Amino acid sequence: MSARILTVDDSASIRLTTNVALSTAGYAVSEAVNGADGLAKAQAERFDLIVTDLNMPIMDGLTMIEELRKIPSQTGIPIIFLTTESDAALKTRAKNAGATGWLTKPFDPENLVKIVRKVLGK
Repeated sequence: MSARILTVDDSASIRLTTNVALSTAGYAVSEAVNGADGLAKAQAERFDLIVTDLNMPIMDGLTMIEELRKIPSQTGIPIIFLTTESDAALKTRAKNAGATGWLTKPFDPENLVKIVRKVLGK
């Protein structure tokens, strides 16, 4: 069975790009349109990895991570930020909240797949 990945981004084009890259690499991909949607989907289903944007309406990615990490079943799920932000203080805040890694947009889909494989060990 392939790893299940949740992508969370308010941009339809980024969701499409990440979905194509990850599904072509053999992963089962689900999508969410903002942090609140991502939080709800992560609570309803079990994912092996979450890839999330930072800046989104309704709930941003950092708040979503903080909320996920309060749920015992979600504490060990790796989370990768995929964002336009590159501020060092923000990266530290994200890491402290529970983010596993950080990839800056625009991104190379092949690089995303490499990072996902490394994080998942697959």
